[in-house]
Amino acid sequence: MDRYVCTICGHVYDPEKGEPKLDLPPGKAFEDLPDDWQCPVCFAAKNVFVKE
Repeated sequence: MDRYVCTICGHVYDPEKGEPKLDLPPGKAFEDLPDDWQCPVCFAAKNVFVKE
């Protein structure tokens, strides 16, 4: 699965690790996150993330 990086703050969403801060378990692809998902660091919208 691909990793995605926030273009605002540089936070990386790694589906292999999940997102512990948001209670997202490992194995959840970025594409499967809800459209209203936000960066857990800077709260930017999902659409500002780009594939790493």
